[in-house]
Amino acid sequence: MPEQNIELTSTEIASLWTSYMNNTMSTCVLGHMSKNITDQKIAEALDKALIISVKEVKKLEQIFQEENFAQPYGFTEKDVNLGAPALFTDTFSLQYINHMAKAGMLAYSGFTAMSFREDIIQHFTVSLSETAKLYSLTNDALKEKGMLVRSPYIIPPSDKDYINSNSYLSGLNLFHKKRPLNAIEISHLFMNIQTNNIGYKISLAFGQTSDDRDVQDYMMRGKDISQKHVKIFADTLIDGNIQSPMSSDIGITESTNKTFSDKLMMFHMALLSASGIGNYATAAGASQRSDLAVNYERLSFEIAQYAKEGANIMIKNSWLEQPPATADRDNLIRNKKSEQG
Repeated sequence: MPEQNIELTSTEIASLWTSYMNNTMSTCVLGHMSKNITDQKIAEALDKALIISVKEVKKLEQIFQEENFAQPYGFTEKDVNLGAPALFTDTFSLQYINHMAKAGMLAYSGFTAMSFREDIIQHFTVSLSETAKLYSLTNDALKEKGMLVRSPYIIPPSDKDYINSNSYLSGLNLFHKKRPLNAIEISHLFMNIQTNNIGYKISLAFGQTSDDRDVQDYMMRGKDISQKHVKIFADTLIDGNIQSPMSSDIGITESTNKTFSDKLMMFHMALLSASGIGNYATAAGASQRSDLAVNYERLSFEIAQYAKEGANIMIKNSWLEQPPATADRDNLIRNKKSEQG
């Protein structure tokens, strides 16, 4: 059967819809950043990121039209004030692109793995490749400017061995000394420190530019949660005699001008929250020390509660767009019976 005659599966529909939402948001954020950037090297990386997002949106709109797929509302020029002064510094803009490229690679690899039609697989494969190139470009720019924050160094192993005691998995017993962190556990602690630092700065920037009291309070709560989680992860590294690498505190300007719509800012925070829950779940599964797994589980619950509060605010203001769903068969039958009297 020709590819164009094969119906989209639920996972392909979900992937296309999600990619459209994420990339229309990105075009707004990156578009504003590009209007205010002053560093030429960072401007090049920013332009590349914006081109990728705009290209993705156009391709998705073409697919929607061909598949009779209702195009999502997403985000438009109405969700960004391009005339507003810079909200983020040049250096943070570069760090932001680098972080979003990491998230994009994970998303596109997942979309590719969940697709079946050759044209959809090809589309997401190309998007993954372009995002990987963007990640490499931003890494090089960060290194050139001395801003690349590397994970902690440890001495490479000189021998190999098997775990020979269940005590290796312990970490909650107050009467037993915790074993040293292994490389896998260190890597997840480091990455979660980095992502929470990004979240802290974004929530602070959004909080100072929103005119809505509920949104302001929500962003400040997000800032507090990010700071708290950074401290927990950093203290865990320090307790293991490992210094936690930190990025610069410089990230946002003093602008309080309305820059992005509250709808966009709340969606962005929902995206960060979902990413955080996924990161913590992965870290919990990979961490063999029980105290680390317990920490990730309880902190995941805190983020989930925060995300739910955000969803309630979005629903209250009609900002939460509904994802594609299957037909409610029970409701169809009830309506049919009602029509029949």
